[in-house]
Amino acid sequence: MLRARWLLPLGVGAGLGAALGRREHRDQGDAAEGLLARLPVLPAVAAASLPAPPGSGRTELSKYGLPGLAQLRSRESYVLCYDPRSRSALWVIEQLNRDTLSGASDRAACDFQEDDSVHEYHRATNADYRGSGFDRGHLAAAANHKWSQKAMRDTFYLSNIAPQNPHLNQNAWNNLEKYCRSLAKNNRNVYVCTGPLFLPRMEADGKMYVKYQVIGKNNVAVPTHFFKVLILEKESGEIELRSYVMPNSPVDDKIPLERFLVPIESIERASGLLFVPNILKRTSNLKAITAGKH
Repeated sequence: MLRARWLLPLGVGAGLGAALGRREHRDQGDAAEGLLARLPVLPAVAAASLPAPPGSGRTELSKYGLPGLAQLRSRESYVLCYDPRSRSALWVIEQLNRDTLSGASDRAACDFQEDDSVHEYHRATNADYRGSGFDRGHLAAAANHKWSQKAMRDTFYLSNIAPQNPHLNQNAWNNLEKYCRSLAKNNRNVYVCTGPLFLPRMEADGKMYVKYQVIGKNNVAVPTHFFKVLILEKESGEIELRSYVMPNSPVDDKIPLERFLVPIESIERASGLLFVPNILKRTSNLKAITAGKH
């Protein structure tokens, strides 16, 4: 019998990497400063930039509104794109530096809460997680935002949470979050983009399937994997890119984190997002770090 295998595009699985090398780009357009300049490119049209449907009379198509657009949330500590189908985020991006990591914010003063900005049909509740066997895993980590109690509290919205294997959440994934913070102490800025993946798997019949569990009455989707993309602004001006994927299952925390480095293309293909085009608007001095390359 064939054993099930998770597959990342380009034939790269979690824990494996291949040299990506340096990318170069001739055209460098202007981009906004700060966090918004680092957002992934969405395969959807933002509400603010929605063009009028072309052709005579086509405006009638939106007479009663459009059923859905990219759902962006801008919070004190992060920007999030919400996925109403999974009841969680497509991605969350945050900015880490020496200033954001210091402060007197108290995690004990924070409670997990529903995101009232999400329609009640499409949002998770604490009851969905109760008795599920999964942790409420932060995408933007609470410990990344000690600089402000509100910023830390914002990370406890359930829109910033995904069902995560407890062993993963409390060990290997926690180690990756700590590593991100250590990088922020030695670089000008570290932009961290985190999100879920739902990867195809080969079953015993030799066919590929995308299968995942859902929990609670709201059917909150349990990701098969998680990704974390790090954009490091070095003091030298160089931009360094590191991209990780971990399975949503117990992971030996003794495995070096570099084993989970993957080429950024594999995450872009699997997630439907694009990171590199936005980065290349800012610089051609891009160094991508993958397994075995430091």
